[in-house]
Amino acid sequence: MGHIKSPAFLLRDRQNCNFLTGFTLVESLVGVAVFMIIAVSVYQAYGAVMNAVRASRLKVAATALANEQFEIIRNLSYDDVGVAGGIPSGKIPHMQNLVRDGTEFTVETVIRNIDDPFDGTIGGSPNDLSPADYKLAELEISCPACRNFKPLSFTTYVGPRNLESASTNGALFVRVFDAVGQPVQGADVHIENNQAAPQIVIDDATNNDGLLQIVDAPPGAEAYEITVSKSGYSTDRTYQTGAPENPNPVKPHATVAIQQLTQISFAIDRVSAINVSSTGETCVAVPSIDFSLAGSKLIGTSPDVLKYGAVHITDGAGGKTISNLEWDTYNLLLTDGLYDLAGAIPLLPLTLNPNANQDFKLIVAPKDPRSVLVTVKDASTQLPLSDAAVRLEGPAGYDATQTTGRGFIGQTDWSGGAGQNDFVDAARYFDSDGNIEISNPPGELRLRRVFDEYAPSGYLISSTFDTGSASNFHQILWQPQSQPPETGASSVRFQIATNGDKIAWNFLGLDGTANTFYTLADQNINSLHDGGRYLRYKVFFQTASTTWTPTISDISFTFTSSCVPPGQVLFTGLGIGDYTITVSKNGYQAFADTVSVSSPWQQSEVILSP
Repeated sequence: MGHIKSPAFLLRDRQNCNFLTGFTLVESLVGVAVFMIIAVSVYQAYGAVMNAVRASRLKVAATALANEQFEIIRNLSYDDVGVAGGIPSGKIPHMQNLVRDGTEFTVETVIRNIDDPFDGTIGGSPNDLSPADYKLAELEISCPACRNFKPLSFTTYVGPRNLESASTNGALFVRVFDAVGQPVQGADVHIENNQAAPQIVIDDATNNDGLLQIVDAPPGAEAYEITVSKSGYSTDRTYQTGAPENPNPVKPHATVAIQQLTQISFAIDRVSAINVSSTGETCVAVPSIDFSLAGSKLIGTSPDVLKYGAVHITDGAGGKTISNLEWDTYNLLLTDGLYDLAGAIPLLPLTLNPNANQDFKLIVAPKDPRSVLVTVKDASTQLPLSDAAVRLEGPAGYDATQTTGRGFIGQTDWSGGAGQNDFVDAARYFDSDGNIEISNPPGELRLRRVFDEYAPSGYLISSTFDTGSASNFHQILWQPQSQPPETGASSVRFQIATNGDKIAWNFLGLDGTANTFYTLADQNINSLHDGGRYLRYKVFFQTASTTWTPTISDISFTFTSSCVPPGQVLFTGLGIGDYTITVSKNGYQAFADTVSVSSPWQQSEVILSP
């Protein structure tokens, strides 16, 4: 017979079971996670507090160090307040490494003479014959080994105790501007005077006006060697007269005369790159093509000395990127032993703007054995002309005719008004928002003016341009390229739409999206448009001031079909002798000339007038 437990006994068993129950695995993981979150938060808060305390201590130590250096400067005699080897010359080192509170700081000291306008300025009216009125001392304290420490700058003025006397020194003003004449702020200026004893070495930067003023500079004939540079910018400098490689520099070392102001200007701007590709006429890459590239800027005359000139070779894929180039007009010459230049896209010479990444295609053909490259241009625009018939006649019955590839299509008048789908009437366009003035004056676009104020913005859409076949589009160009500074940055912008059926018009910018624009003339048209036949442009105007407006007088674009260079044809298999070139094109005057063929390769330029 089984044993039956009483109700009291069962209750006691259940209480014992509850007493023995522990945490489940999930409860344990949740508890650990909560603890870790709290612990990490406390640790991060502690770390932030310690970093703040450390940063405060470093700042206090740096400030105390600055006060200490200023006290040293104030206790020097006025003649000794200067940087050793600088202007003014003195006893203070330009760079010092000093330890304070267990931390090593770097102290950079710059001291400059100040020409106060109160009593006139040197070269001004009245002319101050003693322009060094007082001195400005600037300290920059940094800590290279400290984490997240931002350099601190401190300045003070130091005045003389005695009256001024006529100076036996002069002044040197260095002015730096960019490609469009705007001042370059923060340009690094390096100045050396090796004729002085001790040697003078100055490293400083231009102010907001692109100007560095060196007052009370010791006189010397071509004594000051100056180099101007900036990160990401080109470099400009002076040169020694009589040097073997450049005996007659355009910009010799600067001369400072007694009680005279010497002003010297330098032009720098953002560097650019050229992406060179070498291909055959069927667009197949041709590797290892030798060529030379030369700019047009001179650093010397009699003889001419180019600022840039170098030889290059394309790689195994027919490509070569040439970086850190200054804005300039560049000429390219093929020096290859196996190939001749059959054309260039775009045409040579190549104009390179600041801060540009320019594609440049070399079309090459095997040597055979002599050849002539004929380039046909429009007289007014200097752009390549398509569909020009070029005939070459010469010795031994040579007679050949070629047609140039399509070169460019453009528009210079919009006064005919809107409503034209296809570009038939050269003075009409498709549409606008009504804020663009098209006929006052004719041949120019600008913002519409109402009650002596220009509209803040506006746009215009062109008619449809037909290139005749599937094309590769290369550059969009417009004139003028520079707009009044008062209109603000990027006051003229473009987007382009292409297709093969004239149905969908999606206007895109530089990166191939609807969110960007073409803001510089000569920019490459995005390759997404390649293969299209029809093109429209959309030009956007805007101004930062309603009393100023941007203007456009000429809009065009260049293109080619496949790898046929625009406006160029190559005649090969020629012998030595005189050849007659005849060029004709609808709407242009006929052209005829004689070319004497004697070299393995030469070129002839034809200018056609309407």
